Amino acid sequence: MALPAIPVILPVLLLLGSQAAWSAAQQVATLHERDAAALRDIRAGLRDLPGSRFFDSWDDARSPCAYAGVVCAPDDEGDPASGALRVSVLTLGTGLADSPGLAGTLPASLASLAALTDLVLYPGSISGAIPVDIGSGLRRLRLLSLSGNRLTGPVPESLAGLPDLHTLDLGNNRLEGAIPAGLLLPSLPSLKVLILANNGGLSGQIPAQFSSSQLFHVDLSGNAVTGTLPPLPPTIRYFSVAANGMQGSLDGVFGGDGSAPADLAFLDLSMNNFSGSIPPEVFALPSASSLLLSRNNFTGPLTVPAAPAPWAVVDVSHNAISGEVPEALAVAGSLYVNNNRMSGEVPRAVARSVFAGRMATFYAQHNFLTGFPAPPLPLPDSAALCLSYNCMELPSASAADGGAPIGGPLEARPADQCRSTEDGSSGGHG
Repeated sequence: MALPAIPVILPVLLLLGSQAAWSAAQQVATLHERDAAALRDIRAGLRDLPGSRFFDSWDDARSPCAYAGVVCAPDDEGDPASGALRVSVLTLGTGLADSPGLAGTLPASLASLAALTDLVLYPGSISGAIPVDIGSGLRRLRLLSLSGNRLTGPVPESLAGLPDLHTLDLGNNRLEGAIPAGLLLPSLPSLKVLILANNGGLSGQIPAQFSSSQLFHVDLSGNAVTGTLPPLPPTIRYFSVAANGMQGSLDGVFGGDGSAPADLAFLDLSMNNFSGSIPPEVFALPSASSLLLSRNNFTGPLTVPAAPAPWAVVDVSHNAISGEVPEALAVAGSLYVNNNRMSGEVPRAVARSVFAGRMATFYAQHNFLTGFPAPPLPLPDSAALCLSYNCMELPSASAADGGAPIGGPLEARPADQCRSTEDGSSGGHG
C-alpha cells in the first residue's frame, strides 16, 4: 500500500504557515519612524520617468515594508520589545531593460536609514549630489550602487570610513572633484569592488599605498586622474584607468620583484600619457586575457616572453613602438600593433594563426613592416587583416582563389619613408 501523502505535504504546510506568520508579524510590527520618514522623503524627491511604474506600489494603503524595492528586518540594535522594523535593503527602480528609470534628487534623509546594508539605484536620470552624510549615517552598508544616472558634485569623503563596504559603484554619472584617497588605501580591507568610471571630472592621484590594498576590481576610466601608476596590489583581477591623464613609466608596476598580481585578467591603460618601454612583466601576467595599452607614448621594442595562456586581445596600437612584431604574440585572439614604428617581416607564426582562424583580428597598418608570409590558404571570412601603409608589396587577395581581400585600402607607404633602418625610422610618421 502506498504511503500517505501527509508526510510530503506537511513540510510545505509548515513553510507556508511560517511565511504567513512572518507576513502577519510584519503587518503588526511598525516601521521605525525615522525610516518611514526617509521613505516619504524619497517618494517626494523621486518620480517615475514616462514608461516606468516602479512607484505604483508606494501608496498609503500598504505597509512601507511591502513597497517595491523595500526589505525590512527587525531592529536588532534598538529596543527588542518595541517590535520595530528597519529598512535593510533598498532598491530604487526595476533595472529592466525597457524601463527608463527614475528622475529627481536624493533626499538628505536617505542617510538616516541606519540599518541599510544594500542600496541600489538603477540607471535613470536622477540628478543632484549624493547626500554628504551617507557614509556616516549608513554604517552597515555593504553594497552601494548608484551608477548610470546624472549625479553631480563630489564623492562623499564619508564613504571611505564604512567598515563593511564591499562594493561601491558610482560609475557613469557626472561626479567631480578628488577621489577620496581612503577608498584606495589598505585601511578599508572590506572594499573589493570600486567603480568610478565615466564621470569625467574625478581627479587626483592614485596613492602609493594602493599597492597594499586588497581590491579585486578597480575601474577609474574616463576621468581626470593624473600622476604615475604605483605597483598594482597582488589581489587585483580587473584594473582600468583608461582615458585619464596619467603619465610616467610602468617599471615596477607589475611585480618585477616577484609580487606580480597573479589573478589580473583585464588590464586597460589606454588613452593616457604613459611612456618608456612596455615591461616584459606585462606579457608574463599568468592570468591576463585582455591587455589594452593603446594611445600612449610607449617607445622601444616589445619584449614578449612565451605566453602563460592565450590572450583574448592585445592592443598596443597608436604608440611609438619600434622593432619587430614578437612571434610570441601569435597566440592572441586579436592583435593590434597598428600606428607604431614597427619594422621587419611579420612572423610566420602570426600569419599562420590568422589564416588558420585562430587570430580573428590582426591590425598592423601604419608601420614600416617589410613583409607578410601569407600561407597558400584563403583568408577566413571571419578574419580581419589590415597591412596597409607599410613598406611591403600588398597582395590584393590571399594566395588561394576566392580569398578575402587583405588590408582594406591597399596603399603602401611612400618609398622615401622606407629606407632600411633597424627601427623603421624615417622622415614620415608611423
